[in-house]
Amino acid sequence: MSSPSKRVVLPRSECKAPRNAKEVGRTPKQQLLSVSVIVRRKTPLALKELKGRVVSRAEFNEKYAANAADFEQMRRFAHEHGLSVDEGASSLSRRTIVLRGTVQHLEKAFGVELHDYESGEKRFHGFTGAVSLPESHAGVVEAVLGLDARPVAKPHIRFLSADQQATVTYSPVQVAALYNFPTGVNGSGETIGIIELGGGYNTSDITTFFDGLGLTPPDVVSVSVDGGANSPTTPDSADGEVALDIEVAGGVAPGAKIAVYFAPNTDQGFIDAVTTAVHDTTNQPSVISISWGGPESSWTQAGLTALDDACQSAGALGITVTVASGDNGSSDGESGNNVDFPASSPHVLGCGGTKLESSGNKITSEVVWNDGSSGGATGGGVSVDFALPSWQVNAGVPKSSSANGGRGVPDVAGDAAPETGYNILVDGQQEIVGGTSAVAPLWAGLIALINQQLGKPAGFVNPALYAAPGAFHDITSGNNGAFSAGPGWDACTGLGSPNGTAVAAALEE
Repeated sequence: MSSPSKRVVLPRSECKAPRNAKEVGRTPKQQLLSVSVIVRRKTPLALKELKGRVVSRAEFNEKYAANAADFEQMRRFAHEHGLSVDEGASSLSRRTIVLRGTVQHLEKAFGVELHDYESGEKRFHGFTGAVSLPESHAGVVEAVLGLDARPVAKPHIRFLSADQQATVTYSPVQVAALYNFPTGVNGSGETIGIIELGGGYNTSDITTFFDGLGLTPPDVVSVSVDGGANSPTTPDSADGEVALDIEVAGGVAPGAKIAVYFAPNTDQGFIDAVTTAVHDTTNQPSVISISWGGPESSWTQAGLTALDDACQSAGALGITVTVASGDNGSSDGESGNNVDFPASSPHVLGCGGTKLESSGNKITSEVVWNDGSSGGATGGGVSVDFALPSWQVNAGVPKSSSANGGRGVPDVAGDAAPETGYNILVDGQQEIVGGTSAVAPLWAGLIALINQQLGKPAGFVNPALYAAPGAFHDITSGNNGAFSAGPGWDACTGLGSPNGTAVAAALEE
């Protein structure tokens, strides 16, 4: 029998001081905080072992959700440490039990010391070191999120700058036509989930934008996660990201419902938003689009694992997750080569960027999007945290610089250059935008069309897509810094941009 007083360090919970932030003192002891405790699964989930089989929600809950006994154990832990349980925000399916309490009680419960930091205009709390728990409870816990509230992600959107000249601009409808997306379907019966860590949208913009395309505006609903809300302000805020995501996904699949999950920009908010979307039995998204991320090195190991795990749950339930690969080339805005997460998760479809030129309804040129260090370039490279997945073994992914890494990023691509950008409407203002942020909702819209066409969810699509290289326009010209495009998969544009009907055929197999 383990001693309840002996404490053990929670694996992968190590936190370093936030970069580019100044410590400004201890977090007030009476401040109230919520933490999301991720509890182990009843049975370990390995997506590859399902071999493409989609599990029902009932089977998922029976095998892969949290055990009620583990939740009960955490309730006792909360009671012993002066914390309360937010039962409404807790979920066995999400394996998340939410504990609330003062900083003083949380510090004692988890063996940390919270400090406040300032970075620019942002103020947030955090800790250095590792989380610890009583030995009697530690075995059931995989992650404790919310003790560190540093911003973890940026939106991967690029506005056409004053010194750039647009050579051609597109509506989402025009891009879908150039990429030969399936016709005769409009996404009806499907829901596209969109994760947002800031910003908001105005319904009047949605109506005006789709009226201008001659389309019936899609049904858009917002879902609040951890207090996040639809809060539009100005066009140069994260509103641009929200508008781009909704207008591209909806422009491609106007018959689909769109559920936008708003959460705070923290690892807790990001992961809670994804698990909320994956296990949302009201809106039931069959595809989730994520246009936010940050370099792998900026994440804690606990955050990486928990978010990757949530994407693995999505795959098991038949939900495709599309993720922007970043807008800062092979460096991802850091020194050396870095890939962006969650695009580097092996359980998502990482989406890189191209520069798409056309004449009439034909593509005349498509190269890697790279406008230099100031203008942005598609993210891509090799993960140092996630191993080479089986479906990439023959893709020619360069060797990782770490023994643990190997996953190549991105998987696929699409138009992302602001000079060949998308016309969007944000806060009443017309804008021309690009960034790999546009590519994740573009692919999400395509998946919604395919799901309607197939009459079932495509689910985790990566193995099938890597087995069908002919379903893509192979991009062989350009670079993103350290990596160059070439025949077949590359660390700039993955397999290439889509031939939509061929992608649909590949996913029918």
